[in-house]
Amino acid sequence: GDWSSDVCSSDLNLQLNLNQPETGFHGFITKIDGDKNLKKKLMSLGLRKGQEVSVLHQRHSGVVVLSNGSRVALGANIAAKVFLQALDTEE
Repeated sequence: GDWSSDVCSSDLNLQLNLNQPETGFHGFITKIDGDKNLKKKLMSLGLRKGQEVSVLHQRHSGVVVLSNGSRVALGANIAAKVFLQALDTEE
């Protein structure tokens, strides 16, 4: 799939940043709001647009996610720049 096309506007209100979802949330990354260095750093951790992630621990001062079988811990200031959309299990 090509994730560069924009998410349709009716879904925008469903976007959360990574500080918001509770433990057990399952979704995919729709946007990373940061400079090239941040995006590079997150990409090296396996976090990129379109990547599915699960929230393992939500502390609201940071978050631990499961991405591609790896546990990744992010501080709240970075988590605030990673936007997600819940995966719809109905499809």
